[in-house]
Amino acid sequence: MSLEAHAESRSNRLASARGRFVLPGWRLLLAGPLVAVLTMAAALVTTDEAGVPLRDPDNVTGNRLFLAVTLIGGLFVVDMAVRAWRRSEGRLFSWEALVAVRREHWTLHRWLAVTGAIVAFYVTYLAYRNLKSMVPLLRPGDLFDTQLADVDRALFLGHDPAALLHDVVGTGIATHVFSGTYMLFFLFIPGTLAVALVFSRNLSTGLFYATALSLNWLLGAASYFLLPSLGPIYADPGTFHALAGTDAGQLQAILLEQRAEFLRDPALGSAQSIGAFASLHVSIFVTAALTAHLLGLRRSVKVVAWVLVALTVGATIHLGWHYVVDDFGGLAIAVLSLAIARLLSGIDLRALRERP
Repeated sequence: MSLEAHAESRSNRLASARGRFVLPGWRLLLAGPLVAVLTMAAALVTTDEAGVPLRDPDNVTGNRLFLAVTLIGGLFVVDMAVRAWRRSEGRLFSWEALVAVRREHWTLHRWLAVTGAIVAFYVTYLAYRNLKSMVPLLRPGDLFDTQLADVDRALFLGHDPAALLHDVVGTGIATHVFSGTYMLFFLFIPGTLAVALVFSRNLSTGLFYATALSLNWLLGAASYFLLPSLGPIYADPGTFHALAGTDAGQLQAILLEQRAEFLRDPALGSAQSIGAFASLHVSIFVTAALTAHLLGLRRSVKVVAWVLVALTVGATIHLGWHYVVDDFGGLAIAVLSLAIARLLSGIDLRALRERP
């Protein structure tokens, strides 16, 4: 880094520490939207090739975008109140303090940057859902479950890892714990995105995290086309018949029904979301955990992040969503997503590292 760039970075950090918003560089602002454009372009090409229109079945993407925006709005109110209270030296904050916080920290530029990031993320997600749906249409009959299961058994000396895990932790309470962890994924993404975009001392770190998460969708979709597969619960359901009934189990049944409906008539407007390799649940949680290290977040955050990674890996195997090799694929996607996000954004993580 040049002396001028170093001086500018130091000045930006000081301004951010004082509560003043610093507009991130253009590469950071455009990194997320660029990923969205690339993923959407891929989705348009594949849906056209399959003869199916681009769509958002059941308005899933729209609903999740609404949830994320609602979370951001709620956290914005909290952030404004806390900052105004601090300016009031412990007294009940004044209207003047709120106005000052809004002018210095929540400027129009910040709102535009946050809005651009969250919209880009969910445009990427919409494209990802369409890409995933097209896999059985563009690669009909291609399934690698047998090969992936063989790799798993080779790794575990001829044993099925799911069966081993069932024997060790049981199929009752442990199943409910793993189910809860697996379903947490659907709140974890909008929740951590909202926290990163609202509470980051420097918005650049929030934009970096949003870009890295978006890349998980793009790389994950590519992995489904690379090795199409269903997952152990669908390829060998007998291994999982003794599991207690859970929300995750109900979701598995729903997804199988949706896939069958989609394959009967892809033009009906349904979607199919079954794909084992690679595990995006693992990749998303690993991305968050590695980001916590890259940004120098407090130790408690790192510990919680890695505990969630461990529980998610266990859940994917115990519940039959993925093969062990799929989890390794998820790890690779997380590392690649962070590396590409760093390259696209040009972010200086050392300079922007947050301290507790």
